[in-house]
Amino acid sequence: MKMIVMRSGLRAIVAGAVVTATLALAGCGGSSATGAGDGKLDVVTSFYPLEFIARSVGGDAVNVTTLTAPGVEPHDLELTPKQVGSIATAKLVVYEKDLQPAVDEAVDQNAKDAGFDISPAAQLEATGADFEEHGVIPAAHKENALDPHFWLDPVRYGEVVKAIEEKLVSLDSANATGYHERAKALLGQIGKLDTEYKTGLADCKLNTFVTSHEAFAYLAKRYGLTMVGIAGFTPDAEPTPSRIKEVQDIVKAQGVSTIFYEELVSPKVADTIANDVGVKTAVLSPIEGLSDANSKETYLTLMQQNLQELRTANGCK
Repeated sequence: MKMIVMRSGLRAIVAGAVVTATLALAGCGGSSATGAGDGKLDVVTSFYPLEFIARSVGGDAVNVTTLTAPGVEPHDLELTPKQVGSIATAKLVVYEKDLQPAVDEAVDQNAKDAGFDISPAAQLEATGADFEEHGVIPAAHKENALDPHFWLDPVRYGEVVKAIEEKLVSLDSANATGYHERAKALLGQIGKLDTEYKTGLADCKLNTFVTSHEAFAYLAKRYGLTMVGIAGFTPDAEPTPSRIKEVQDIVKAQGVSTIFYEELVSPKVADTIANDVGVKTAVLSPIEGLSDANSKETYLTLMQQNLQELRTANGCK
């Protein structure tokens, strides 16, 4: 049974907004084969990791619009009528089904033919991360909950690059050579990143890391680490007192030096635990979005920063 659980408040598309956007679009007439009349393919992506692929592989042959703005936590995404309109007119909407319910709903209602769910390419698994916040799912289903954070495993991310490359070629064969060349270059960079993680985390004093957001299970599995999450799947959920005590005990018993938090969520809980047990805090980015629109960071640079943070925290040679 496929199940990815989000916060109950994420059902974010107001019916009236969808109707308004759809009616407005109905009077606009058909669009060209490639998009807005500039000869480029109009592509909408749901959040940053997919935007990075679309821009890197698409190059100057595509117009890419992303639905999750910099600084916005993707799990909290709400769509405006304008964004619903961009989904309805796009030639390709790249998204991960069940990650952002608002996007799922907009695709189902306005872009069934253009929608491209990358979940099959990512080969999602039930990693055992805690998806039970707010009583959303019965405890019996915890083991079956699929973890959506594929992009933090470079190998899985590379498979999604290939899937998007193939989709772009199928829609725009005239630019196939460019898509193939750019995808090959990106896959080379991702392969190098995988090698850096393998060698960089091969010899460490500690293999356990503690993080406020259980987004790193695929990464941990790929490189032989153990992730300890404070508050489970929901980044800003409040952990129970018993869970805080469990994490403190792990930190003390294993000599953990660092409590990680993420840049788009308050570090309050991580700071509290770190202060109580006398360790430091640092950012480990889940790379769900950039911090601001002017950021020069990319998926690749953020992954490299994460590697350095893990190596420092775990005393790797």
